[in-house]
Amino acid sequence: MKATAKFLLVSGVISGVISHQIPLHEQDYTPDSVEELERKWGFEWGFGGVNTFAHLEHLKCLTNPDALFDIGVLGVPFDTAVSYRPGARFGPRAIRAASSRQTSFRSFNPRAGINPYMSWAKILDCGDIPVTPMDNAMALTQMTSAYLELGNRAPLSSTGGKHPKIISLGGDHSLALAALRGLKNVYKTPIAVLHFDAHLDTWHPEKYPSPWPSAQSQFNHGSMFWIASNEGLIMNGSSVHAGLRTRLSGEDWGDYEDDTRQGFLRISSDDIDDIGPKGVIDAIMNRMGTEIPVYLSVDIDVIDPGLAPGTGTPEAGGWTTRELIRILRGIEGLNVVGADIVEVAPAYDGVGEQTALAGAQVAYEILTSIVKRGLVDMGKVAEVPGRKNLVTKDEL
Repeated sequence: MKATAKFLLVSGVISGVISHQIPLHEQDYTPDSVEELERKWGFEWGFGGVNTFAHLEHLKCLTNPDALFDIGVLGVPFDTAVSYRPGARFGPRAIRAASSRQTSFRSFNPRAGINPYMSWAKILDCGDIPVTPMDNAMALTQMTSAYLELGNRAPLSSTGGKHPKIISLGGDHSLALAALRGLKNVYKTPIAVLHFDAHLDTWHPEKYPSPWPSAQSQFNHGSMFWIASNEGLIMNGSSVHAGLRTRLSGEDWGDYEDDTRQGFLRISSDDIDDIGPKGVIDAIMNRMGTEIPVYLSVDIDVIDPGLAPGTGTPEAGGWTTRELIRILRGIEGLNVVGADIVEVAPAYDGVGEQTALAGAQVAYEILTSIVKRGLVDMGKVAEVPGRKNLVTKDEL
């Protein structure tokens, strides 16, 4: 079919005019070019396509060492280190499905003045770590090995630093220990932790009593920061908990005393009533600054279970989804070198997938901030109405 005839046929269909050309199915087949195939079939509606995060290109990064990227979204379907309700192994799948309305053509973030999917960063959905549910010791080894493998690769662009950044979709919160082990190896320094959670997760392992104790049981989703701190992985004195409202062990303040020794600043869920989201943002930024490497860890149970019921250890009295997102937007100046969104357990979610939707939005906000930070480091201009066009490190 000649190019002119093909154009007339296509333009006739687009304009709604009935074309007098030979019906398509009666024509001799002529193969399209690769470019034309991409133009015709590369588009996806939000409700279509295979469930990758935000319709990103999917690649099993762990088996493709030559494929370079700047930010990888990595599923970690592991939940056998939980202390209450299991089910977070299905979290990566649920968050990916909930992210389906995020598309490259409709993801401009007006608060930041950028579309993270159309900026400098090559972002891939790196698939999942095939974590065993049978052996927690081996699972921790697998997760650590995966973070070492991906973290030690070169990024596609030098804009975002010397190493690619991994955003993990959990999975239970214990994956943070493996991520911090990987980051300490890659960056050769302890990492500051910004931890959004209802719970401390710095509990001494013996605070989980058992008449049948074992060394392996000390690794769980409430003790991983205690282990990380004692291994020297965490930059104690620069780390922060935010959204706390948990009950404590025993009859005294022992859990807080352990936490203080590990160098965390504690911001409770109630504090937002007194200081507001802006006060929470200021407390975090004053503590962490904009230069030290930060691991941003978001347990979805920081949100009130009335708004995010799909989680394994729900605690009443949490922040709203809007409050959490507002705080995440306010800390965009942090030097985030890795992140996670964990404890999404879709079996307990509502029919509207509200917990998974919150997780997908949290991931989008973190992605936006990482990409924007790269632009700021380059001295690029971000046009945001109501603000000066040039956003500098001093303003973040």
